[in-house]
Amino acid sequence: MEISTFLAQCLNAVQYGLLLFLVASGLTLIFGIMGVINLAHGSFYMIGAYMAWSLAPLFGDQFVLQLLAGVVLAALLGFVLEWAFFSYLYQRDHLQQVLMTYALILVFEEVRGLLAGNDVHGVTVPPWLSGSVALGDLMSYPVYNLFASGACLLVAVGLYWVVNRTRLGMMIRAGASNRDMVRGLGINIGLLYRVVFAAGVALAALAGMIAAPMTSVYPGMGGQILIICFVVVVIGGIGSISGALIASLLVGFVDTFGKVLFSQFSGLSIYLLMALILVWRPQGLKNKGY
Repeated sequence: MEISTFLAQCLNAVQYGLLLFLVASGLTLIFGIMGVINLAHGSFYMIGAYMAWSLAPLFGDQFVLQLLAGVVLAALLGFVLEWAFFSYLYQRDHLQQVLMTYALILVFEEVRGLLAGNDVHGVTVPPWLSGSVALGDLMSYPVYNLFASGACLLVAVGLYWVVNRTRLGMMIRAGASNRDMVRGLGINIGLLYRVVFAAGVALAALAGMIAAPMTSVYPGMGGQILIICFVVVVIGGIGSISGALIASLLVGFVDTFGKVLFSQFSGLSIYLLMALILVWRPQGLKNKGY
């Protein structure tokens, strides 16, 4: 493998891993803190991608403003969904949670079909991000992919700062460790859950909006990433943000180079990685809440 090809694949792996982290971090927060198995989380990624497609004509070249508007809309959606549906699932068993969230997948798919149809849609890369960077004499790498990696990394740093350096993060970590203690200290655990859920929805939708120009927008796109994100959550440790980041990058590298070096067995690579890590550390790479 030439050095330029190796570098391009490394960049692809980092970009894919960071996108996975945006989706998986929300999933691990919801699962680890609220105790809800949310099968509909991949649908929020799909909703973000369709928002990128629908908002693009309104914002034109203002792609950053488009992302911010999508994040705000997704957070509002998450706030309403937690109040209307998920707040009733905390004391229910996991089977009822699975049935409810699977029903939401069906609802989201039907609404998507009514509003956007079943065609595949493309999202144009903004002109100021449409160039490429040379990697050697024969290869180049899209500037937009570098922007996507940088944006995801910026969000990851911001999320780490919020969770580990702010009062809200302290409450989130405490809620992940002992929700009864948090409730006993007088903290509004219902509002905390609502904020966490809205943040998880916003992160997944942001990942979908960033990925839309690279992968296009199509029906059922949330189901594929949901499975991989559950793998990331299990590897990183349920409820751990830093574990989700490490696991996402591991999955990104294993999946990317597995497709290049062992194309016939690439579909098994991330599941073999999960099996090996669970044999070594059944609880995942990191502890809950850190």
